[in-house]
Amino acid sequence: MSEYKAILKTISIISLLGLIFAISLSITFEKSNPIIEQNKIEFKTKLLNEVLNGLDYDNDLIGTYIRIKPNELLKNKTEKYAYLAKKNNILQAVLIESIAPDGYSGEINILTAIRSDGEIIGTRIIDHKETPGLGDYIDQKKSSWISNFDGMSLNNRTDPDWRVKKDQGTFDYKAGATITPRAVIKSVKNTLLFYKENRELFND
Repeated sequence: MSEYKAILKTISIISLLGLIFAISLSITFEKSNPIIEQNKIEFKTKLLNEVLNGLDYDNDLIGTYIRIKPNELLKNKTEKYAYLAKKNNILQAVLIESIAPDGYSGEINILTAIRSDGEIIGTRIIDHKETPGLGDYIDQKKSSWISNFDGMSLNNRTDPDWRVKKDQGTFDYKAGATITPRAVIKSVKNTLLFYKENRELFND
């Protein structure tokens, strides 16, 4: 009987400790969650402003967006946000995330800022798995290659321009690594096509 009581006592103590731990964890989460969310907002705001390259706007950029459902041009498998930069409530630029599914080592996530007239302000690689030292030169931290898109649009460039020089286009590439830039170029061009075909969505 005493052994049975000892077991019950042990179980009770373990249960109590588990309850205390769960409560402590819950309190810690409640206190830290707002900080984590704030850090996410600050990081995203910094990234968006970097791609906007000094563009003047006066709205709450993070809070001004439209939802984009999975789209064939953008290759997004889940719903994404397109952020709208405005000045005096007039659209100045749209920031759209796209995915290049055909990178050498997998998907490449890209963010492109487009002026209201369809010209690219800036482009950034958000995430990629390209081979270090070979295909990772698309990353703005490694080279300035991504800035080649600045100022480009469907109006001021012909179709052949949207290719690497190996394919008679205008984009430089690293020897032995043409798959990566081809994937990025195609994705950015498709982002411009998406904007052109859906411009009314951003001006409502």
